[in-house]
Amino acid sequence: MNTTSREFKEEEKLEGQNQTKNKAAKAKYTAAFPGRYIQGKGLIAELPATLEPFGKKALILSSHTAFKTVLSEHSQKFSDADIRVEEFNGECCETELSRVSELLKNNHIDVLVGVGGGKAIDTAKIVADRAGIPVVIVPTIASTDAPCSGCAVIYSDQGVFESVYYQKTNPQVVLVDMDVIAHAPVRFLVAGMGDALATWFEARSCERTQSMNECGGYSTLAGFNLARLCYDTILQYGSAAKMACENHLITPALHHVTEANILLSGIGFESSGLAAAHAIHNGLSALEETHAFYHGEKVAFGVLAGLHLTDASPDEMETVYTFCEKTGLPTTLAEIGLEDFSKTNLMKAALKACDPSERIHHEAGEITPEKVLDAMIAADVMGKMRKRYSSLKL
Repeated sequence: MNTTSREFKEEEKLEGQNQTKNKAAKAKYTAAFPGRYIQGKGLIAELPATLEPFGKKALILSSHTAFKTVLSEHSQKFSDADIRVEEFNGECCETELSRVSELLKNNHIDVLVGVGGGKAIDTAKIVADRAGIPVVIVPTIASTDAPCSGCAVIYSDQGVFESVYYQKTNPQVVLVDMDVIAHAPVRFLVAGMGDALATWFEARSCERTQSMNECGGYSTLAGFNLARLCYDTILQYGSAAKMACENHLITPALHHVTEANILLSGIGFESSGLAAAHAIHNGLSALEETHAFYHGEKVAFGVLAGLHLTDASPDEMETVYTFCEKTGLPTTLAEIGLEDFSKTNLMKAALKACDPSERIHHEAGEITPEKVLDAMIAADVMGKMRKRYSSLKL
């Protein structure tokens, strides 16, 4: 190395050290929580009373299924309380956001209620934030951690991930009616466990690399430990909760996993940060073949790929693959619609996962599309091998 190069390297090193010191000096430890979290039986009937402190006129934005099966029996009660019900059009995209925003404005709405799954909820959160009014969330499935968070995902009209939208505050109330959760298709609960599964691994990665969380700061002990509690809870109660949901039973196990999927995962990811699993999900969402599969299902595969990417121990691999197999989460690309994938097509997902804006760069070391492609294929190969071995044992 010549003298000039050596001097340049020293200057570069000093600059990096100064940036690290400045970053540490400005560090904020932040955590985000919903205003209130309420979980129990028969809570939708109490919705009018819950909304009273927030204003006189409310609008419920409801998914199609919830509109027909959950809200219809309460229609007279909502009408008496001056609560209008509007059906969600199915995609959290700018077209739908504009439509609902116009409804708020034209009807002088004081509080918006999002009822349904992830995209209906995200639409309600974004619209309420833009309008500067409170939002109350009533999830009808425990399939994601979206209900509690202060961020939401915007897709194109065709369902391709576009961006993450951060609200000024988290929802004022999250109301989880266990009668509704217990009667929802079990696949939603399992997908929620896939989303929750990522919480601890991504929190751990962010803690190791001192990466920012989704609140614009660093993880508090509360956020970090709730992320770990989320992981421990689904490992301990996941199978029993699935059995309860399959039989429409409200058991302690179903209560615990519902709380893990919605509250613990919501606080954990937002307060401790995201990393490989969600970035790989975002990449996979660019492939049309995956669009029929739920967020948590693709996130679960992202967790497995992330374990290969970050050189997880064999014991940890065994624990996570076994959990996915027992609960029915995908462990192969075929299980998320990519049975006949080509490396060229899968590289599109790897490239999108490694976009400079993606949280995959919260992982340690240099992350490249080639490494992510190899990790996804490795996760798929191991999943297939385990399935073959399991069938031979039988």
